[in-house]
Amino acid sequence: MWRGLGYLLGSLFTAVAALFVLPVLIVPMRARAWASWHRRHADRLLLSPLSGPVRVGTWRVLGWLCTHVVTSLAFGLVVVVCAGNAVTTAITVPLWWALPAGTRAGGFAVGVPLSGWGTALTLGTVQIIIFAALTYWLVPLLARLHARICVVLLSPSAAERLAQRVETLTETRAGAMNAHGAELRRIERDLHDGTQARLVAIAMRLGAARESLDEDPKMVARLLREAHEGTEEAMVELREVIRTIYPPILADRGLAGALAALGTRSAIAPRLDIGDLGTVPAAVEAVAYFTIAETLTNAAKHSQATRTTVRVARDSDRLSIQVTDDGIGGADETLGTGIAGIRHRVLALDGTVHLHSPAGGPTTITVSLPCGS
Repeated sequence: MWRGLGYLLGSLFTAVAALFVLPVLIVPMRARAWASWHRRHADRLLLSPLSGPVRVGTWRVLGWLCTHVVTSLAFGLVVVVCAGNAVTTAITVPLWWALPAGTRAGGFAVGVPLSGWGTALTLGTVQIIIFAALTYWLVPLLARLHARICVVLLSPSAAERLAQRVETLTETRAGAMNAHGAELRRIERDLHDGTQARLVAIAMRLGAARESLDEDPKMVARLLREAHEGTEEAMVELREVIRTIYPPILADRGLAGALAALGTRSAIAPRLDIGDLGTVPAAVEAVAYFTIAETLTNAAKHSQATRTTVRVARDSDRLSIQVTDDGIGGADETLGTGIAGIRHRVLALDGTVHLHSPAGGPTTITVSLPCGS
């Protein structure tokens, strides 16, 4: 009840304030910020996940503003009458003898005249009980009704949700294309500067060895040895490049087995909680693997963590990943800690990423990926 009472009284205050600053609030940007603030308060009261900034049309926001003023004044005055009478009656009844003659218990145009202890103790007590009961019953009901009206009016329509979806997909597609281009350039650079350079060196040594085959057997042996060593190094580098594209262990062991192997190689061995994942598309497996690998690397490098937990589960057509560490928190993806890269990979598959990392920790990254077959 107390949460609802605070919510309704706060709404009443903002409604009265809105009447005085209405010319300022009809500016679309300010009205939208005002609406977003009220929407978050409505979400808290309804115990719903906090929504982001309101993204409905300007006329919808202005319509909500008018409705907010009307409903807040109406609901708030009802609460003031009920709760106010209960409180003032409780105060005036025991002090009726010290008050001016003709004083009525309660107030707000409602109350019983106090002319003696009999009236005060009987009718006054009855009035306290009635208004306290009305307050106890009406406040949560009106608060939830007010909050639901706010949520309905400030929630996007089907057409607006579709437009937002198209906008999000356009942004994520552009990000995915940029990330894909950067990945191709990185692979090309790794192959050109690493593997290709070693293969050229091997070819040159083999050519020199062929030229010296009859003249200097010792040089030929040295060149062949160096070519053999270079071949092994080139194969190691080539495997590393392939691993960044699609880890072979995923094909061999699946996601669960790959994560178990990843845990043994991590600087902070995680506690793994992996459910029944069923068949997961290869692209989703790769993104999930790289997400967890990058998150564990970040925890080891930046968080001063001593424990990490990895939970992977499948719910119908969604794969959910949660990685938690007990470090110092304060992770910021704008500082180049790899979170931005994770976000790009996940958004490219139309997934979602949520980072919760308050100062002092813990840090939790929650990822949801579509994996419908």
